[in-house]
Amino acid sequence: MFSVMCLVVMAMVGVDEKAAVPKVEPPEGKPMLKFEKSRIGTATYEACAVFDVNNDGILDIVSGEYWFEGPDFTKAHKICSVQQVEDYYDDFSDYPMDVNGDGYLDIITGGWWGETLRWRENPKGQPVEWVVHDIEKTGSVERGCFWDIDGDGQVEAIPNCPGKPYVAFKLECDAKGKGTGKFRKIVLSETPQGHGLGFGDINGNGRNDLISAGGWLEAPKNPLTDKWEWHPEFNFGGASVPILVYDVNGDGVNDIIVGQGHDYGLAWWEQKIEGGNRTWIKHDIDTARSQYHDMQLVDIDNDGQLELVTGKRYRAHQEHDPGSLDPLGIYYFKINKGVFERHTIDYGPAGKASGAGIYMWIVDIDGNGWKDIVAPGKDGLFLFKNMGPA
Repeated sequence: MFSVMCLVVMAMVGVDEKAAVPKVEPPEGKPMLKFEKSRIGTATYEACAVFDVNNDGILDIVSGEYWFEGPDFTKAHKICSVQQVEDYYDDFSDYPMDVNGDGYLDIITGGWWGETLRWRENPKGQPVEWVVHDIEKTGSVERGCFWDIDGDGQVEAIPNCPGKPYVAFKLECDAKGKGTGKFRKIVLSETPQGHGLGFGDINGNGRNDLISAGGWLEAPKNPLTDKWEWHPEFNFGGASVPILVYDVNGDGVNDIIVGQGHDYGLAWWEQKIEGGNRTWIKHDIDTARSQYHDMQLVDIDNDGQLELVTGKRYRAHQEHDPGSLDPLGIYYFKINKGVFERHTIDYGPAGKASGAGIYMWIVDIDGNGWKDIVAPGKDGLFLFKNMGPA
């Protein structure tokens, strides 16, 4: 069944290749890094993760129904079956966490159609299917997000569920700090979520706030018990997941970087405070590419500065989004205090180039000291090995 479904998706890719597309575009800046690209199996899920599944000291790749054994990622192991709706799979995050405290990393996931946050129990690396546990019926999950809300060193799960309240799920641990397999639900705010979610200190008080498409929630002193205050200061529309908080221009005040997950556009919003009032000024980064759904800030070129790594999500709403059939691409942007410079890692028609999916993973997978990119999506699961300076 799996191979048949993959052939269907690959056939769809073939249709998109017929669209008129330009040749591979050059980067705006000088090529600085060399990447070696390879496809991992025939997986077409939109989320992935990289972690040591079987505790053999070697990183593996997880995506949807399978995990791929490192270091060459050619051997696939079935995790479980995942609900499929047309060419979507109900797997919008694959976040590793030792939920039951047995020393093996499990997976936290959720999806749009299942409307449920779940965890998949790692069978201690054995070649058998994983048991799936429901955490909570949350509503449609645009993507799972994972941040340390209360600053205790333990990450909470915060699903982006448009129209639903902001809810965090905290893993309950025993006296030794090991997971018990149970989660505590904390309603942070009854304010309805938008499409998009971010986490960072907006007002400079040392507390990390939550950012959504229509405003931001100010974190209280006690984030899990006190009231979060809503500030409806902007409207980002169908925003990326995540929305990034970063001091773009180096003025000591955090700004916001946001993509359009279902339209054209990538921009940063400059935060200005005058006379005690906060305003936001939009600066376009890229208006020519669509479906910037996932993005990360990471030092991809080892220069000690963070770069913006992002790309197009392929067929985010199938052919219903503006620019859906445009060429795919993965890029990193030098930020340069607000003068963003694009560098192209991959670009071209579907079937030949890769996008960034819903949840890509960036880590030094081969131990050469340079961070690599694992990019999932309906176009396939690709590994871009960062080989350093071109």
